[in-house]
Amino acid sequence: MPAPPPRADGVWVILPTYNEAENLERIVAATLEHLPKSRHILIVDDNSPDGTGELADRLAASDEDVSVLHRQRKEGLGPAYLAGFRIALEAGAVRIVEMDADFSHDPAYLPLLIEATATADLAIGSRYVPGGGVTDWGAMRRFISRGGSAYARIALGLRVRDLTGGFKCFRRIVLETIDLETIEARGYAFQVETTYRAIKAGFSVVEVPIVFKDRADGTSKMSKAIVAEAMWRVPAMRFRRD
Repeated sequence: MPAPPPRADGVWVILPTYNEAENLERIVAATLEHLPKSRHILIVDDNSPDGTGELADRLAASDEDVSVLHRQRKEGLGPAYLAGFRIALEAGAVRIVEMDADFSHDPAYLPLLIEATATADLAIGSRYVPGGGVTDWGAMRRFISRGGSAYARIALGLRVRDLTGGFKCFRRIVLETIDLETIEARGYAFQVETTYRAIKAGFSVVEVPIVFKDRADGTSKMSKAIVAEAMWRVPAMRFRRD
């Protein structure tokens, strides 16, 4: 059985990892630098073969603001976040942030996202609003990302510009309301589904402009299976019966 989660009633950052040993120590340090005093980082590692989990344990042993959830196998982004959300909520988190561990999400934006939830229920770090953008991507990756957000926006009738973005800050009431137990998306469709459910439940959403940087180290987790899942699962969300 895992140890009981530490109590922390401020901001929790959920950091899913799979083969992020090259980035983990630096991203944890940079994230802590931009969080308020009441904060916690939960690393959710999917049994990385490169030693990420062992490194995470060492970081947690040296800093009480860091803990680790070890999962037995790689199951996708969605299940990793859901596992982290449950622990953060149980521990009393007031704000829950999701972000990548590869520096594509710059921790310097964390104060802006957190501040935005003073008036909104969900803040999304957005690449596709004025002031936002993407660097270091080729034409095909840009097409997939922009096209995926546009496809989801049209299919679901939403105005959010960056529906596939994974840099978010939730007020706890949102995650308590949107029925996490019934979310089945594993890849980037998970990002669409959580935002869609929040809007359907009547919560307010704001997009905070960010510049997304492609990872400098490690390997991208994007795959054809992730794209295919989003293609069929996104329109099906409209027909889910609550």
